[in-house]
Amino acid sequence: MHSDSTALFIMVITGGIFAITSMISYIFPPKKINFLYGYRTSSSMKSEERWRFAQRFSAIAMLQSGLAMLLVAGFVSVSKFSEAVNTVIAWTVLIAAIAFLFIRTEHAIKRKFPV
Repeated sequence: MHSDSTALFIMVITGGIFAITSMISYIFPPKKINFLYGYRTSSSMKSEERWRFAQRFSAIAMLQSGLAMLLVAGFVSVSKFSEAVNTVIAWTVLIAAIAFLFIRTEHAIKRKFPV
C-alpha cells in the first residue's frame, strides 16, 4: 500500500462498512428490542414502536453517512494535500458521520415521540 493511501483506506473501508451494514439493517431489521444488535439507545428501546422507527431511520442515516464518506474518499484520492492533512480529513469525516447518525436519529425519535 502506497504511503498516501491511509486516509483513503480509512474512508473507503468505513464508508463501505456503513453502506453495507445500513442496507442489511434496512432489509433485515431486528424484529424485537434486544441488547445484541440494532440501533440501541435508551430512547429507541422505550417501546416496540420507537424501536421499529429507530431501526429504519438509523439505517437510512447510516447509508447517508457511508455514502458521504465514500464521496469524501473520492475527493481525497484526487487531492494534492499531504498525507497528514488527508488523515485529519478522514478521521474528522468518520467522527462527523457517527455524530450525524446518532444526533439525526435521536432528534427524529424525539420529534416523532415527543413524550
